[in-house]
Amino acid sequence: MQATVGDHLHVHSNSVGTSDRIAEIVEVRGVDGQPPYLVRFPDGHESLIFPGPDCVVEPTDH
Repeated sequence: MQATVGDHLHVHSNSVGTSDRIAEIVEVRGVDGQPPYLVRFPDGHESLIFPGPDCVVEPTDH
């Protein structure tokens, strides 16, 4: 998995009744775009994430 600042991290829900979450990648802390990623969710919450198999990086035009 590789990402750049500004891409979106789409976390797919694995529970019934729970919606997917999408966050903006604000910092890439790994080498060559690798995790971990510092992300910001729409509510302003920031978190350091090591994405699992339920996550997809959605590139944006920079």
